[in-house]
Amino acid sequence: MDTLSILLISLVVLLLFGVPVYMVLISSTMISLFAFSSLPLTVIHNALFEGLNSFPLLAIPCFVVAGTLMEQGGVTGQIIDVVKMLVGRMYGGLGITTIMACTFFAAISGSGTVAAVGTLLIPSMLRQGYSPQYAASVSSSGGTVGILIPPSNPLIIYGIIGNVSITGLFTAGFIPGFIVAFALILTAWSLAKRDKVGIDVGLPPFSAVIFLKICFRNIFSLLTPFIILGSIYSGICTPVEASIVAIIWSLFVGGVINRALNAKKIYAALLEGAMLCGVVLLIVGASTLFGKILTIEQAPQRLANIFLSISQDKYVILLLIQAMLFLLGMFLETLATLIILVPVLLPVVIHVGVDPIHFGIILVVSNEIALLTPPLGVNLFVSSRIANIPVEKVAVGVLPYIIVLLFCSLLITFVPQISLFLPHFFGYF
Repeated sequence: MDTLSILLISLVVLLLFGVPVYMVLISSTMISLFAFSSLPLTVIHNALFEGLNSFPLLAIPCFVVAGTLMEQGGVTGQIIDVVKMLVGRMYGGLGITTIMACTFFAAISGSGTVAAVGTLLIPSMLRQGYSPQYAASVSSSGGTVGILIPPSNPLIIYGIIGNVSITGLFTAGFIPGFIVAFALILTAWSLAKRDKVGIDVGLPPFSAVIFLKICFRNIFSLLTPFIILGSIYSGICTPVEASIVAIIWSLFVGGVINRALNAKKIYAALLEGAMLCGVVLLIVGASTLFGKILTIEQAPQRLANIFLSISQDKYVILLLIQAMLFLLGMFLETLATLIILVPVLLPVVIHVGVDPIHFGIILVVSNEIALLTPPLGVNLFVSSRIANIPVEKVAVGVLPYIIVLLFCSLLITFVPQISLFLPHFFGYF
């Protein structure tokens, strides 16, 4: 039994025992080093430091802090008010509002949105007569958009690990992100129309004048994604600098315009960002050590030989990878999946001619489904708790959305230009 076999066996065993991911990566690496490798143990601390010594990682906690400040500063609620005014009169109006609000919020926070948006809209849906299952499932599904719409934390991690342009990845995420959001909206509308629920009778008839007044009153909140993303694509800011702009803007809107922020709320936002940053840094540092051993043991070359022995066609290999991602997504969190698999899979797909930016979008879209599949299914647990129903009912309710996400995943896989058109247009190649 060689070093790679010991590494993978210990990885699987420790994961099955529920050991935290960063400890799984470090422990399995140390077991293989002690048992079979002749490498000096200095490789451990060198690799850990190398993984942590990454400037782009700063963007993640900063975007998280910005999102929390915006939530507590009333920005999220104002965005929801505008979206609700626009689509609230349709079948499934509040469900559509939930998905659109998740999409909008994702464009300013770079993180999952189930808790932020679901806390506000699930109770509203229940009061309006939606079933708890519909309310929880549409919130769970809408929250998946958050990991694809830029600025996306998983895309930042993928760009760091794979040495791929983060700005190029952000640009590539726009069209797939809006395709996924539109598909989810169509599904929410279809389900609500089938059940004849969801028209918000409490809203007055639509008036363009009133709508424009609401937009004008909430103009600073609505400008948020344009300020953040515009600073990146105009070349004024890097993603890390844009994350600082997001914090300054959220403090300005929440504190000066809305006057909703106080010292306690700002402290809570900073604390949440620091805690998430600590988790991310631990996992990224550990993954660098894990990836170094994989590279030394030629794991990418071995995996490439296995895939290429099955087929030389890049689309067949991508489908095999996606099938593996769907299975692993039931047991691993998105960040852990990316960190473990990217060092192994990226050389394989580049070898068969897949663009690394396109592959990054495929990985993230595939991981969107993982947020909805038990037993892990993070979004399921968050929305079931808010709606106060068993998670099993939410898992059944999200099945139509999972099917739609599967179709979106296949579309993005087989039509690379969906992901690559904008990066080519803006010259990120």
